[in-house]
Amino acid sequence: MTRIGIIICDRYGGCAGGKCFRSVRERVGAFARYEGEEVEVVGFASCGGCPGGNIEHAPEEMRRNGAEVVHLATGFVVGYPPCPHLEYFQRYIPEHHGLEVVVGTHPVPEKYNRVHEALGTWPGMTEHVDLTDLMADHETRRAYD
Repeated sequence: MTRIGIIICDRYGGCAGGKCFRSVRERVGAFARYEGEEVEVVGFASCGGCPGGNIEHAPEEMRRNGAEVVHLATGFVVGYPPCPHLEYFQRYIPEHHGLEVVVGTHPVPEKYNRVHEALGTWPGMTEHVDLTDLMADHETRRAYD
């Protein structure tokens, strides 16, 4: 059993987590890595807003609840603009909280993919984020619109 926490970008702070939890069930997007495994979500929180004040505390609570991995939700990548603190969070959480970090949850919705392709976002993003699992196929991206 792998226990995970999910942290979402605060600009989506009212999000109920539907796409994230669906992708856990379906083992798509960043959750494809758990295919064939049991997964338990032990925490769900927002970053607290820029510059991510809740990143100092939320992973600790998740760790106390058994989390081994923290997923930084797909919203950090697909927001306009993508989170400017993402790379720092990727370094800080393992260093300070001792937890593995995975960038992404559900597949990138096609409507976001189209705009970011037009804006040229992805080449710069892939320097520090592996989008492979998040990009899925066209049909899956459309299903997450």
